[in-house]
Amino acid sequence: MNSTSPTLTSSEALKQIVKEKYAQIAEQSYTENASSCCGAGGCSTMDYTIMAEDYSSMEGYVAEADLGLGCGLPTEFALIKEGDVVIDLGSGAGNDAFVARSLTGEKGKVIGIDFTEKMIEKARANADKLGYHNVEFRQGDIEKMPVTANVANVIVSNCVLNLVPDKAKAFSEMFRVLKPGGHFSVSDIVLQGTLPVGLQQNAEMYAGCVAGAIQKEDYLAMIHRAGFVPVSIQKERKITIPDEILANHLNPAELEQYRDGALGIYSITVYGEKPADVNQHPSTTESKASCCAPGVTNCC
Repeated sequence: MNSTSPTLTSSEALKQIVKEKYAQIAEQSYTENASSCCGAGGCSTMDYTIMAEDYSSMEGYVAEADLGLGCGLPTEFALIKEGDVVIDLGSGAGNDAFVARSLTGEKGKVIGIDFTEKMIEKARANADKLGYHNVEFRQGDIEKMPVTANVANVIVSNCVLNLVPDKAKAFSEMFRVLKPGGHFSVSDIVLQGTLPVGLQQNAEMYAGCVAGAIQKEDYLAMIHRAGFVPVSIQKERKITIPDEILANHLNPAELEQYRDGALGIYSITVYGEKPADVNQHPSTTESKASCCAPGVTNCC
């Protein structure tokens, strides 16, 4: 990190943390990230590759675009069809966008959005090298996407939304840019139980996806409140963070409490649909049925 010391109470400071950290990562390959014990920046930071899943067997996979930053395989579950317009949120070097292109084909279009200029540069270079003319990358904020309303059939995102300070606004933006009847499939990190203070307050861990995560039930409730229905979890797995990494952020007593506690850090892949009848959006008439879906306890 640079000499600035932003606090976790400032949205703009959090965005700067993410931008700086991922600009560093953009300069490295997947192999470099994996061989480092903690990804970009050395052993004081979160190991991004702990959460990553293997894309290499998926059609459309491009090794140069895989930086090992994801926590799931959302494009595998996204039900992308030929001719679809797909938006990839937090597109990085282009990994998910290129996999999506293999599914949407030449008749479709893929738009990648990323907050970090260096990632956009890297993704565009990869697309140019591959000769992909129906894949474009736009620099922008997920809380205010550089996309007009009702343009996408599908949205995918891989371990990015939990880095966004205003997640509710991000889900609202997803609702806006999807066509009526469109859907999303996103992989993200969520929590069950209370995160120790040492992790909550650590900016490096925020950029590594953990301290930016929220409770699973709150995450799902935000999706419902944005207007999506139905919503379902397509895949869930528990993330194991090695003690040697946790020890950088917790004192011995906190570490012992963490080991013995009920806290769980999970990767979930969530599916949601924008109703074909947009009058169901709860911003006009609050839809208690969608808000009070199974597993959502902090909404009704």
